[in-house]
Amino acid sequence: MNPLSRYLDPLPLVAVLRGITPEEIPVIGDVLVDVGFQILEVPLNSPRPYESIGRLARRYGERCLVGAGTVLAASDVPAVREAGGRIVVMPHADGEVIRASKALGLVCVPGVATPTEAFAALAAGADALKMFPAEGLPPGVLRAWRAVLPRSTLVLAVGGMKPDNLEPYWVAGASGFGTGASLYKPGASSGVVREVAAAYAAAIRALPAH
Repeated sequence: MNPLSRYLDPLPLVAVLRGITPEEIPVIGDVLVDVGFQILEVPLNSPRPYESIGRLARRYGERCLVGAGTVLAASDVPAVREAGGRIVVMPHADGEVIRASKALGLVCVPGVATPTEAFAALAAGADALKMFPAEGLPPGVLRAWRAVLPRSTLVLAVGGMKPDNLEPYWVAGASGFGTGASLYKPGASSGVVREVAAAYAAAIRALPAH
């Protein structure tokens, strides 16, 4: 079974917490987990990202899959694991980062924009593919990918995904979605984040069966 499936099946959404500070982790994290998010990503270009990853990992344990986003180099991967992260998400399909992640037992989701990148990433050991930026790749592109990718491949649409535009990608074959700035902006109140997170969860519940 794909290690991502356990966390995607209840609510196929990844929260991308770009810009979050460690001090915000308890409040924002609790809101997201309460709504149903089980995959929490702290991009490495956030303030003190490894501290935030560590706080999330300790707070939620096995309940959530916590890790790093915007991982650009293989040399960053050991620090993610040291902090307690269990997933590495990338904007690109660097085989060295994928192999470094898998060597340390981490889930790895590289960003891809073409079938060539997708197949290379899978060959390097990727657990899932991040279709990025999805806002520049219409659902028809994903539909075409689905015709040639292995059937079990998990594909997450990320970039510009909002509650009102998930369905076309879902119908085309998306396994889930990543959401960043539309869900959380640095300094956002817990009330605002809860309202937006609930809108995403409601949109997911309204999607047709695959």
